[in-house]
Order: sequence, then structure tokens, then C-alpha cells
Amino acid sequence: MTDTGEQDARRRRRASWNQSKRALWRQSTDRTVGAQLAVLAADAGSVYDVEELSDVYGDGIVAELEERVARTLGMAAAAFFPTGTMAQQVALRCWAGRTGNPTVALHPLSHPERHEGGALALVSGLRTVHPTDEPRLPTADEVRDFAEPFGTLMLELPLREAGFVLPSWDELTAVVEAARERDAVVHFDGARLWECAPHFGRALPEIAALADSVYVSFYKSLDGMSGAVLAGSESLVAEARIWRHRYGGQLFQQSPAALSALLGLDRELPRLPEYVAHAKAVAAALTQGLRAAGVPWFRVHPDPPHTHQFQVWLPYAADALTDAGVRQAEETGVTLFRRWLPDGPSGLAVTEVTVAEHGLEWTAEDVVAAVREFMGRVE
Repeated sequence: MTDTGEQDARRRRRASWNQSKRALWRQSTDRTVGAQLAVLAADAGSVYDVEELSDVYGDGIVAELEERVARTLGMAAAAFFPTGTMAQQVALRCWAGRTGNPTVALHPLSHPERHEGGALALVSGLRTVHPTDEPRLPTADEVRDFAEPFGTLMLELPLREAGFVLPSWDELTAVVEAARERDAVVHFDGARLWECAPHFGRALPEIAALADSVYVSFYKSLDGMSGAVLAGSESLVAEARIWRHRYGGQLFQQSPAALSALLGLDRELPRLPEYVAHAKAVAAALTQGLRAAGVPWFRVHPDPPHTHQFQVWLPYAADALTDAGVRQAEETGVTLFRRWLPDGPSGLAVTEVTVAEHGLEWTAEDVVAAVREFMGRVE
């Protein structure tokens, strides 16, 4: 598909999602620029005194956000970054200098390996190794017995590309202990850490306390506009601020992103346990609906979901599934699935399902009916 064709398809998808009377999941990027600004302006006063002066190079509202996140995670300090990619590169670079070892142990499906163009090596001079390539986080034995030394163990919680999967609490603590036995530090890629608490049965400070540093995102789970925070000790965060400037992350003004992050902490964070619980019900209903529709093979993974996000696999071309979803939205006003992507052996496609505020309105019967309508449009 040409760039023009892809842009036209993207506009059609977005229009169908926006015009749907019912959608399993809606996200803020579906709105127009004007609508985004209107929502932010209408709600900003509930989380911050908008008569205060705007931030300049990270003071004011940005500093307040940093303090809020540090308290929420139970960490000593936190620094705001424009992107999680930058936050994690800085964290891992700082740890390499402190440990004297530039090798980072992480999963081959983790974000730096899959989506950052080799930046850890090319930009930060780091080297990566993989204790496992299984579609899960490494076990304690895999970390303990890994043949090469490493200075930092990075754990992505949850591991998105494997299906938003998490270890058990005992498995996680054992992995951390194994890294400590090797004198390695532990960094959590917690882009979606916010929704992990229900699975672990632990509060966020107890989870974050296992690590030496934690990165969290504001747009992945909290529906913020952009931005991330790196949290850790006072000395680490102070060093990270220096590297943030060197990496070009010392932005002049960041009030809109900080406001949307504060709104997410107030509105979305308390509701995540509810979203996680309902995701399990939605996943079960999808299984029921796909089975009733006579689909020859499908996979809802993990079963049950570990967070409020999970994967669905079907044995059809990704473009055909995406088109079926768009036509369902246009013809019935219901959006069940969004975009599908090819993955695995030829003829298989996967999509990610997120259950948030709008998903709470869906009963099991709603999901089963929507699956029937969707599969009736798959060519």
C-alpha cells in the first residue's frame, strides 16, 4: 500500500471508530486536536491551579508531577522525561557507569530490542544479552546461571510483545534475588506498571521497591498525552537529570503533557483494578463468541489476562480482519477490534485488546453478539 493509501486507510479506520456508538476501547488520539485541547482545558483545574505560571525547564507543574509520582511509587525521587525511550536509555547508561559493566540483560521482546533501532548500542554504548528467548520473563535459574556477566537486569512489566504477561509475585522476587546474587542492579521497564498491582496482589510501592530504578509511562495506561518518569534514589535521579539535558530532553515548556499525566493519576489509576477484573470477563466472552462462531482456530492470550490488556489471534489475513472491523463499525456502529497485524506463521494475525472505561459498559452478551457480527464480515 502506498503512503497515500495507508493515510487514507488510517483516516477511514479512525472515522469508523470515532463514529461508533459503542466501542470496546477508545483512546485520546482518536480525537481531533481541537477536541483534545478542549478536554484538557475543561479538566485541568481539577488537578492544578491553572492561574499559576507555566513551567519553564521542568519547574512548576512538572516538578509537582515528579513529586507526585515519587510518592505514588514509594521512591525517593523522580525525573520527568519527554519519552520512555529516553528515560530508559538514561537509566541504563547511568547504571553502566555505576556498575562498571555496560552489559544489560533483558528480554529479546522488550521495547529497546524491538522498537528503538538498536539505540542502546548505537547511542548509549551498551551491550545487551538475553537470559531467555521464551515468551515470558526469565526465571531465577536463568538469571542466576547465565554464562555472561551483566551489570543491569531490565525486566519489562508486563512483557507486552508476549501478550502483556507477568510472572507471579514469588517468581518476580526470586528473579530479583538472583540478580542481586550476581551483584547486578535491577531496572523495571514499568511503562505499564500501573496495572500490575492486581495481578501481584501488592501495592505499587511494594512492587517498585524490588527495583533500583523504575520507569513509568503516562500515555499507555493513564491516557496521558505523552511523557514518562524515571524514579529511583536521589543520587541516581540527579545524575539522570544531567543526562536528560545531554540527550535533548530538557524541554522549555511541558505543561500540557504534565496536566494530562496528573489527570491520569487522578482518574485512571484508581480505576485500573476494575479494568483488569473486567478484562478477564471480556476475554472469556471473546472465547465463547469465537467458539460459537465456529472459528477453526483462535487464541486469547493470556487466558485469563494478567492486566487489562491481552492478545487475540485468528487464522486470517490481517488486512481482511482490519477491514471487517472497519465495516462492522461503519455498518452497525459497534467497534469490537481495532487494527490487526500479521505475526507468526503466514496466515495468522494478532490484535491487542484493551479494556478501560468504555469497555466496562460491555456485558458478556454484548461481546458474543459483536464477535458474531465481526466474523460474519471476515472474508
